[in-house]
This record gives sequence, structure tokens and C-alpha cells, in this order.
Amino acid sequence: MSLRHRVPVSKIMTKNIITLNSKDELDKAERLFRKHNIRHIPVVEGDKILGMLSLTDLLRISFADGVYEDETNVETIVYNMFTVPQVMAKNLKSVSADTTIKEVAEILTKNEFHALPVVEGDSLVGIVTTTDLIKYLLEQY
Repeated sequence: MSLRHRVPVSKIMTKNIITLNSKDELDKAERLFRKHNIRHIPVVEGDKILGMLSLTDLLRISFADGVYEDETNVETIVYNMFTVPQVMAKNLKSVSADTTIKEVAEILTKNEFHALPVVEGDSLVGIVTTTDLIKYLLEQY
């Protein structure tokens, strides 16, 4: 198997990024996760990245308060108790568009997160996930 070693992450990253800003409500985030069938949403101010919200983070807080019987109301109540900045991951590692896929794979395997923002200077230009990596690897076979 000969993987091309210098292939940049820009080849596999998602460029049409669904984003949130820090003022958005968590129920908006949940709607975006469902509608677009995604698991990570960068939180931005303009095109500068502030954090990353994952579906796992959202589920963690909605299950944390799963004592009510009526599920639909629970989530709304719980989501209103938290803000996007409180739930998102803040100390993000980011990569640039010319970082190699191999380097991205190394970063993702060493850390517990499953998505990386791709930035040029301060601007968010893409997002790359473990799913993108797996799809790329499968294409190589």
C-alpha cells in the first residue's frame, strides 16, 4: 500500500462549514447536528474560530439532566441552562490547509477529539474529522 505522503489536508477537509457563534442557543446547535447529519460544529466570531461544539458534548449535558419523563421538554430546559461557550471545547489544536493528511492522522490519534479546524492565519477555512480520514484511507485501497 503506497499512500502518497505529502497529500495536504485541504484535499479531504470539508470547506462548506456549518458554524455557530457564541450567542447562538444550544437548541439551534442540536437542529444543525440533526439537519446536516454532522458531529462537530466550529464556533466562530466572523471567520475567527473560538471553539468546537461536538454532538457528544451536547448529549452529555442533556443526559446529565435526564430525570424528567417528558423528553422533548427536558432538552429545551437543559439547553437553556447552558451557553455555547460553556459547552464547547476551547483549547483547540488547529492545522493549516497544507498540513499533510499523515500529520493530521497523527494529531487525531494522539488526542481524544475527532475533528480539527483548518485555519489560514486566523481564518477558519475548513474542518477535518476522523470520518474524512477513514474515507480517504478507504479510497487508497
